[in-house]
Amino acid sequence: MNYIDLLKQSSDRFNSIVCLGLDPILEDIPLNNNSPFHKIKTFYQEILNKIIQKNIYPAAVKPNYAFYAQYGIEGIQALLSICEMFKSEGLPIILDVKRGDIGTTAAAYAKESFQFFKADAVTLSPFLGFDSIAPFIENYPNKGYYILNKTSNQSSNEIQDLVTNGTPLYLIISQLIVQWYHPGIGAVVGATYPEHLNRITDVFLQSQTEIPYLIPGIGAQGGNLEEVIKALKRTDIRIHRFSSSRSINYAYKKHTHLNFSDAAVKELSALNNEINRLIG
Repeated sequence: MNYIDLLKQSSDRFNSIVCLGLDPILEDIPLNNNSPFHKIKTFYQEILNKIIQKNIYPAAVKPNYAFYAQYGIEGIQALLSICEMFKSEGLPIILDVKRGDIGTTAAAYAKESFQFFKADAVTLSPFLGFDSIAPFIENYPNKGYYILNKTSNQSSNEIQDLVTNGTPLYLIISQLIVQWYHPGIGAVVGATYPEHLNRITDVFLQSQTEIPYLIPGIGAQGGNLEEVIKALKRTDIRIHRFSSSRSINYAYKKHTHLNFSDAAVKELSALNNEINRLIG
């Protein structure tokens, strides 16, 4: 099964296009475990248990490598354990690593992501050109590769909106994604820029290829969900994933009468329902 088929299958199975970010912040995890490994693992194990109990699922999960690596070896061990536990429930793992290097270094990063962590997809930077993408595709042809295209952060325009020969850089990257096409290659496009997403979608539709989006920027960053879904309706919406992390992980701060796992699943359910309502 290639990555596009995995995305469609998981969307159909879980009736969702939400990607649950798994970004541990020890200070915000309401557990007393002293060990970073046990604290992180227990936190996400209890959330996963509640997901299973309530039968309310995302369509993928996205652990961000940096949130684990900051805690050293125990954090990496926790990441490995969390990838295993969520994958065992049939949830695609998108490892958010934003790698960008070439040759044997890129091949080593690919091996780490796909063989050690057993991820289904990664996030990659296009700044070094196709040399930095090729080792991932050539060595692991059935995986997913999300290329940073138009990111959700406010200062992304400083580089990504620069105009070269009349075309903004983010659209040049979109054209390169089409040029580099392999089933599973995708684009990171922020929900905070729906007009940009529309223009990127035009490029991909003209190419008649299926390019899945990983869409950060909803929730804490305030992306316009309705406008983005309007653009996505021109495609097979099942292949796209809206990423939400903090607003679900730490929803207990909002729902103070609930424990952290119940609060997380409540927010996940609300986001699933809102997206499905807008899809119609």
